[in-house]
Amino acid sequence: MQNSHAGLVSRNKTYLVIATLLALIVSACGFQLRGAADLSFKTLYIQGAKLNLSKDLERQLKTNGVKIVSQAEDAELFLELMTESNQKRIMSLSGGGLVREFELLYILNFRIREASNPLWGPVQTIRGRRDFSYNDNALLGKAEEELRLNADMRNDAIRELLRRLTAYKPATTEK
Repeated sequence: MQNSHAGLVSRNKTYLVIATLLALIVSACGFQLRGAADLSFKTLYIQGAKLNLSKDLERQLKTNGVKIVSQAEDAELFLELMTESNQKRIMSLSGGGLVREFELLYILNFRIREASNPLWGPVQTIRGRRDFSYNDNALLGKAEEELRLNADMRNDAIRELLRRLTAYKPATTEK
């Protein structure tokens, strides 16, 4: 009985040492949990087309403390969602001429401007790309995979848009 208790204590100490080492390694590499974006504005007016990512984008902005306003005059920053497109290209064919691999592309175009500036910034583009293998025998599964990959690219585009908005700093007026 004494011997098994000593083994248990020894094992617990080993686990504690391993957990401590893992925590040190993870913190040393600069890893940190994704927090709220550090945006330089609190109100945003979104104009342009309603895109597939619009609802999720608004949800992410609200999560990051940005109020989406319905009147342009209430906004600090304007975001114009211009276009989004999904494209699907054949990447490879089998010897019998059947599609074996597709390339999926997602493209989002947008531009921003400050409320105090009548000029829009340049059109910015965010691109996403995924490859996926195709098999006619697994048609339903591959259709579901394609939908999931397109949704992933939209979510990646939202994260990239938030990063670009985080990097955006309003122009300071010099006196």
